[in-house]
Amino acid sequence: LSARGHWSTWPAFASGQTVPRSPKPCRAPEERPPGNKQVLRTIPKPRYLERLESYLRKELQSLDLTKKNSQELKLQPYREIFEFFIDNFKTYKPLLSAIKNEYEVTLAHQKKTIRALEPLKAMITTMSEECTQKILALQEKERDEINMLKQEKQHLLKFIDNMKEEKSSLQVQVERLRTSVAEEYARYLNEYGARKMLLAKLNDMYNERLDRTRHQVQDVKGEDAVKLTLALKIARQDLTKAQVKLNAMIADYGDVVPRRDFESLEKKYSDLLQEMKTLQRDFDQLHKEYETLQEIHRETAEERDNFRAKLQQAQRNRTPRPNWAKCSEVIPGGAARWGCLAEGKTSDQLVDVLLEEIGTGVLKEINVFPGWGKGDTVPVYLRHDGEVKNKKLTKKDVVNILKDVWKEKIALEQQVWKRSSLPEFFLGYLQKKYGDAAAMEWSYTLYKNMRLCRSNHVLSSFYDVLTGKVGEEQYHGQNQLVSNLQKDLAACDSSNSGSLTREQFRQEADAVREAFPLKRKESIQELVDASRYRLDSTEDLIDYVSLFKEDEEGNAEPFVAKLRSQYVRERREYLRELRSKLGDLTEVKADDLKTAFCTIDPDIDDQTLDTYVGLAYQVRREQPDQDVVPTETALERLLAGDVRRAGPSPGERST
Repeated sequence: LSARGHWSTWPAFASGQTVPRSPKPCRAPEERPPGNKQVLRTIPKPRYLERLESYLRKELQSLDLTKKNSQELKLQPYREIFEFFIDNFKTYKPLLSAIKNEYEVTLAHQKKTIRALEPLKAMITTMSEECTQKILALQEKERDEINMLKQEKQHLLKFIDNMKEEKSSLQVQVERLRTSVAEEYARYLNEYGARKMLLAKLNDMYNERLDRTRHQVQDVKGEDAVKLTLALKIARQDLTKAQVKLNAMIADYGDVVPRRDFESLEKKYSDLLQEMKTLQRDFDQLHKEYETLQEIHRETAEERDNFRAKLQQAQRNRTPRPNWAKCSEVIPGGAARWGCLAEGKTSDQLVDVLLEEIGTGVLKEINVFPGWGKGDTVPVYLRHDGEVKNKKLTKKDVVNILKDVWKEKIALEQQVWKRSSLPEFFLGYLQKKYGDAAAMEWSYTLYKNMRLCRSNHVLSSFYDVLTGKVGEEQYHGQNQLVSNLQKDLAACDSSNSGSLTREQFRQEADAVREAFPLKRKESIQELVDASRYRLDSTEDLIDYVSLFKEDEEGNAEPFVAKLRSQYVRERREYLRELRSKLGDLTEVKADDLKTAFCTIDPDIDDQTLDTYVGLAYQVRREQPDQDVVPTETALERLLAGDVRRAGPSPGERST
């Protein structure tokens, strides 16, 4: 402070410096000092500041900064200097005191926190050391186990080698024994033949001896009767012994067959047994196929009865077919535009087209829309009080805006890796592009056009996702389906010209079948027929890229339209099979739902199964499953999501 009690004008940065004195602007140029010479003045430092700095230097020099609490000791001189400063400035003392007290309280709180964390630091250090020791112990233990397993592996390899060698030696022995047995068998056969020949020879010799004896008896008359009696007795004894031996041999070998016959019968038995096993396997396979065909026949009969009932009901309720050509007289654009709109559509679809054209004309005559209010039941993009101006957009403008919304949303989700809500993003997009004031006008106009034009895929799909009727996954799933098929067809085009030759186009059915292996033959043929509806028989090259084009109103070609309709139909058939498998259950548990999915779709993986169950129960995969949920509610939720078959059905797999 100066002597008069005011702030000192000395600048803090001007210590020991000189400040140039600027000349007065009113002086004439000739009165100014010549050249670059300027008048310099020296600004002295305030005496009180010099005393404070001197006191601070002395205090800091007197401190022992080697101690543990050197930082706290170093802070004390600065605290005293700040207190002197506060005491001398009376006007700012309350504010400076409050600042000082707040810093003191903060420092005390930080010290308290540090003291509380010091035991935790020591504990963490101890735990880190313990964990390190445990890891080292586990590594040492695993190293011993690995060495032990390696030794066991080497031992087993040696044992396997020994077994192989033993097997080889045994095979050699078996071959040697087989050779020996064959030789013995041949020797026994030779001995058997020699024995038979010897017996025949002995019999001949015996008969010759009998004849010779008989002749001798006849020649020698008057021989001793006693001697003849004794010879007869001995002959009878020999005959008895021979008879006994013959009976014993007949008894012992009466049931024995020759070895050749035995081996022949054994071989014939083995062949018959193998043939019987083959026939049994064929019979089991035919039986399974027969049961499968019976099941298919039963399902076909039921389907035939249902179609017959529907046909009879349709025949009873049918009305004369209207003359749709009359509509060309009232539709803007005349017969040419009506022909484009009505091409390939059924009567029900033509009614929708006619209603859209009438509704679009009425919508353009409306200038304002009544607001729906700001209640919680009103969608966020329609919350408005009062009237809203009608922008009177064309269908082309609506299609371009909705495509741009999808494009911006997909780009944002790829950046943040998080899916956002379509209603909120839709409102934010309109506010960002047209401003908060006009956002509701665009929102109401787009909503009315989407709700009215149900035959246009771009408008109807955006409307269904926006209102929550279906999940956003269905829209992306259909687009991915079309994109994959387009890539498969482009892969057949080696020249990248966008066209295929007639021979390549004949193979289109195979390409479609490879892209959609789960589709039936009828569905594949429908797609092929839809792709050829504009095919000229005189053209050599076929433009397959045109199959995926859209007109300015977002209407796709019949090929893509048929592909999308099959996508919806196959999902509904899949869920009908699931409903049939659940039977008469009014409430379904998570386990029952998983069992039904696995029964009708055996190839479904666990991740997809958990996703479908979570969709039915409106819970995430990591959350616990609910006990039960109404069956119809679960099926409605599955119908809104992207639920598709993962593999062929059991019936198709067996056939």
